[in-house]
Amino acid sequence: MPKHAVFFAKTVVTFLAFVSCLCLAHGVEKEIDLTRLPLGDGRISDRPLQGSIWPCQTAAFGTRRSHGGEWIKADGTFDFSNKPVTEGEIYWPSKIDIRLVDGKRRVTGNDLPKHATGTFPIAPGSAAYRYDTNPNSISAQEVLMDLPAAPTLAQQSSCLPGGAIGMLLTGSLLFNALDANGEDAVAHEIQDSCQGHPQRSGAYHYHSLTTCQTDQGSGHSLLIGYAFDGFGIFGRRGENGKLLSNADLDECHGHTHVISWDGKMVSMYHYHATWEYPYTLGCFKGSPQRLPLQQGNRRRPG
Repeated sequence: MPKHAVFFAKTVVTFLAFVSCLCLAHGVEKEIDLTRLPLGDGRISDRPLQGSIWPCQTAAFGTRRSHGGEWIKADGTFDFSNKPVTEGEIYWPSKIDIRLVDGKRRVTGNDLPKHATGTFPIAPGSAAYRYDTNPNSISAQEVLMDLPAAPTLAQQSSCLPGGAIGMLLTGSLLFNALDANGEDAVAHEIQDSCQGHPQRSGAYHYHSLTTCQTDQGSGHSLLIGYAFDGFGIFGRRGENGKLLSNADLDECHGHTHVISWDGKMVSMYHYHATWEYPYTLGCFKGSPQRLPLQQGNRRRPG
């Protein structure tokens, strides 16, 4: 088969994979224009602030060039549906176990997702390589955390580390919404069709709720993961199925009402995903744990 035909076939397969993942959010697409999502660039703060991220460190911000292309619009929006994605469809031996142990929620796993990923490093000559030459490979990580099973609000909110802030039920880590330059990672970084990619140590992660995780239905979204302060992260719909925006949530991107928690209906604080930056957490509302690789916050986001 001629090389140009092979490239075309791979491009079609990658596009179809991206479209199929977007279809998981078909109910949301009717209410949100994915071609004009607002850019989150510049929306960082040194304190809790609605619609912003409070990062623990900002020293490296502005020292690197963020990725971008024709999907970044001059009017301050970006076309999520038109971003290039990495080619490939690779399945991994995902392991994740979440159980209650002595009043704690023990999370163990290897950070490999239950869904397929793109091929990393990004292949030279691919459409994605034109914008992002990510040289990192996906590799298994050791995840072992004991989170509070009944988390409580801290006296004060706290900043987000430059890396993992939670674990999604897909089996992979959730990072905050910033890239290494301190800009909107969902808008700028090239990821696979599930909006994930690896950082330098090989940890596959997302910067938002992946479209490869089901968030369907007409009522309140289901639990999609846990933040590292123990509070639950739910999908993009709130009470009565309302599609949420920043205006519906507090400075850490959450709120309090009755939810299903460990099989019981309880009134408690929880976070939500949104299509609007910062997509998940803006800060921690509880007292966060740290993965061993984050001690000292030495790693840069990716």
